[in-house]
Amino acid sequence: MTNDNQYGLALHTTSPQLGLAISNFQSDHRAVTWDLGRDLSTHLHQHLSEFLLPNAWSDVAFIAVAKGPGSFTGTRIGVVTARTLAQQLDIPLFAISTLAAVAWSATLQGKEPQETSHKRAIALQMPARRGQLYTAIYQLSSEGSSLTPLVPDGVMTPDIWQQILDNQNLPYQLIEVSVDLGTCVTSVLDLAYVDWQQGKRPHWSEALPFYGQHPVTGTKSD
Repeated sequence: MTNDNQYGLALHTTSPQLGLAISNFQSDHRAVTWDLGRDLSTHLHQHLSEFLLPNAWSDVAFIAVAKGPGSFTGTRIGVVTARTLAQQLDIPLFAISTLAAVAWSATLQGKEPQETSHKRAIALQMPARRGQLYTAIYQLSSEGSSLTPLVPDGVMTPDIWQQILDNQNLPYQLIEVSVDLGTCVTSVLDLAYVDWQQGKRPHWSEALPFYGQHPVTGTKSD
């Protein structure tokens, strides 16, 4: 982005928190988190409209949304809202993994030098239904500007997950993903901006939620 008036907007609704972030990636950056719980669907659009000010929708060049895993209802609401906005505004929509956003946040908070941080992996686990886990392993790129999935987002039993961890060739940091994830919205926006800079312009129809499990039975979902 070279125009100061061109912004990226991110939504994070996969947990009881609503996270919103907006930035022109130069001088203007804002992010807010609300603890809404089951009232997320009721207050999302009001918070979104108020948060955007003093900017206008015409300032937004792309939208990013956390696609899951996480709360089934919250994830669905966020993705549907982002798809609708991107369609109406005719702008790209980036669907970013909830776990990738947590991993990116961990790299920003880490104190390890960049020249060595890419030599370790970030393993993430989050409780799923029926005693299973949402899991993924990411690695920071050598230049420190993006993440590479070593083990893509999935759902599995703790035993299988432990086997995967035991077979890792790289040292890794294991992160227990918390329930409240709204503050990771800035990482959702950061990761989308990495793709934006690489010239990617995904159509809104490509943004699909990742549930991992059936919302009722807890069985693996396609």
